[in-house]
Amino acid sequence: MNRYQEIFDGQKQLFASGRTRSYGDLAHELGSAARAVGQACGANPLPLVVPCHRVLAARGIGGFAHHEGGFHLSVKRWLLAHEGAATAR
Repeated sequence: MNRYQEIFDGQKQLFASGRTRSYGDLAHELGSAARAVGQACGANPLPLVVPCHRVLAARGIGGFAHHEGGFHLSVKRWLLAHEGAATAR
């Protein structure tokens, strides 16, 4: 099992469409670090199947697919808005 799969294995009910979590909260539950969760999410080759776009920074939207701006971040914002997530800024 890859690290990004491990992050979401058993957590799927917490990542329903329109719900978000922070990197730090998820890291705490996994006994890991927020940066490690971010790295695992960034390495996710299936971002629509394994919903890493639903993981946000403590203060803001965070990054997406190892990018912190531009097109990738606009995709993350669009996905969150499309799902009705309250934090789609």
